[in-house]
Amino acid sequence: MSVSSVSPEPGAPPPPLSERPVVARPCLTELRLSAFAGHRGARFAIGPVTLFAGPSGCGKTTALRAYEALARLGGGAPVAEVFPDPGACVPDRARPDAQHRRGFRIGCTADGPEGPVRLDVAVQAEPELRIVGERLTRGGLVLLETALRDPARRVVQAAWHTAGATPVTRAPLPDDRLGTALLPLRVAGKTDGQRQVLAAAEQMVVALRSVFACDPHPGRMRLPVPAASGRLLPGCDNVADVLWRTRAECGRRHAQLVAAVRAGCAGTVTDVLAEPLGDGTVRGLLDRGDGFRTAFERLGDGELRYVALALVLLTGPGVLEVDAAGEVPAAMQTLTVLADAFDRSLDPCQRRELLRLASRMGQRGHIRVVAGVGDASWAAGADGVTVVHLEP
Repeated sequence: MSVSSVSPEPGAPPPPLSERPVVARPCLTELRLSAFAGHRGARFAIGPVTLFAGPSGCGKTTALRAYEALARLGGGAPVAEVFPDPGACVPDRARPDAQHRRGFRIGCTADGPEGPVRLDVAVQAEPELRIVGERLTRGGLVLLETALRDPARRVVQAAWHTAGATPVTRAPLPDDRLGTALLPLRVAGKTDGQRQVLAAAEQMVVALRSVFACDPHPGRMRLPVPAASGRLLPGCDNVADVLWRTRAECGRRHAQLVAAVRAGCAGTVTDVLAEPLGDGTVRGLLDRGDGFRTAFERLGDGELRYVALALVLLTGPGVLEVDAAGEVPAAMQTLTVLADAFDRSLDPCQRRELLRLASRMGQRGHIRVVAGVGDASWAAGADGVTVVHLEP
């Protein structure tokens, strides 16, 4: 699979730490698919808004799936939950070794106050699913390294940087979870080396957390939903319930949503709201002014997807169903929206307005977007947008 990109060369070495601006909010700046499904040796630059573009079968969905997998591992999820079908992640035509083992490798780089921090993970898919190797590095220094020493035991041998009386600390870690996510529970932080390890691990975990994989389903959005004051689901099924909540909680953001919907939907739009029904449910509506309203059930797929995506871009972890790093102040976190088939059913105006909104939120540092599109020619030259062209 060949890869081309109009973004800066992803394989280029970063400038020295002394020459880099300090990044206040930890965020992913590179995704590496060393050996994952149809990708081999792939490195993708990740910016505030990143579009993976190409025809069906080029690997857009696979790249987003790998990003989401790293995010879930960073949040502490067990590997079996993250990869329910691990065989599908094994590279095409990969042959088992003498012990009948096959697997895959993914990784990423997170930038932030500690500078670029790299994480690389090797996962064995067969005969048993387990994490068999992991490496966390900063500035060429290995801060954590794990390896499977005894296949009969469900642990890996871990070694992390100490830089004290003992240069390296060794201990077993479970083979079903990401070691980087476990380090804050295992490292005391008594030496400069340990503090360096903790800072790098925390930066990586914060960068990986708060990911919202979003794929609005218009058919479900047209139906009334229970008024539960919950958080928006990945399929945006309960968008009417969330509108009921956000319209009352934050008038400023709701006004921004109305302005965005007005720019992307046909006809006059004076408000976007939810109407309570007599059975404890609510339905979404567009207020057209003069007492006339259009129910969501009468809107087209493109309009509904546009409304849902605009709502996602204008809200945050408190509204969306994400696993945010609760122990980290919101001012230090960035929400990353993963949106496969971002442009599905959208007309040119809707695509343009959503890209403008995503770019504006990305410049503020609150929201980052990683999305898949069939053709990104409409995004050419857009400020703050990285386009990665994938070819079969």
